[in-house]
Amino acid sequence: MIALRAIRSLGPVDYKTIRRDTLLRWIVLFPVLIAIVLRLGVPVLTARVLEVTGFDLRPYYPLVMGFIFMMMPMMVGIVIGFLLLDQRDDQTLTALQVTPITLNGYLAYRISLPVLLSLIETVVVIPAANLIEVDFFTILLVALACAPLAPLYALTLASLAQNKVQGMAVSKGLGISMLPPAIAFFVTANWQLVLGFAPTYWPAKLFWVLQSGQPGGWAYFLAGLAYELALIAVLLRRFDRVMHA
Repeated sequence: MIALRAIRSLGPVDYKTIRRDTLLRWIVLFPVLIAIVLRLGVPVLTARVLEVTGFDLRPYYPLVMGFIFMMMPMMVGIVIGFLLLDQRDDQTLTALQVTPITLNGYLAYRISLPVLLSLIETVVVIPAANLIEVDFFTILLVALACAPLAPLYALTLASLAQNKVQGMAVSKGLGISMLPPAIAFFVTANWQLVLGFAPTYWPAKLFWVLQSGQPGGWAYFLAGLAYELALIAVLLRRFDRVMHA
């Protein structure tokens, strides 16, 4: 009931905020544009590079698709993070104290919404990109593993930035989280676990394991999910301290 009340009350507000903010609209549409570029441009680029240099880009397609999986929650999380900053500046969270929507209900909405949006975008965009053949089970499982990254990014942005200007700087810094999975793609399995401190490593590794037919997919799924949820709990406490500072 609390979550439904929050959706009815805050959903239209979020929609209007995103619609009137050009930056947020572009962030929402960016993954779709990337999917179109991948579908139409990468095969042409691959053929051209192979013709000119003899270098085949196709073995690196799983690396690119791993990035696309993680890009969905990152984009959604950044949008929600900016909404949190807006509503914090507008004293919306303070006003919640005198409404039927509790702060816990608001945070539940803020966590569940990006998870849901990330899942929907991933299930739509990955097949649309069509860079490599990926079965629906793999898409769904990796999408579920990636989805908690969305509130993770949102809470990181809202906890570290004091305003939207700082939020822009933090959002750019969040791109560093893509680096550990990229490194993991090129190093041996023994060294890969060293990179497990990055929550983005686990869903990316899960995708590569499932795509190659290797065993151990469920272990990466569960370990990554547990780690992401633990980080969300830590960030929720930090966000609460920021709100009451």
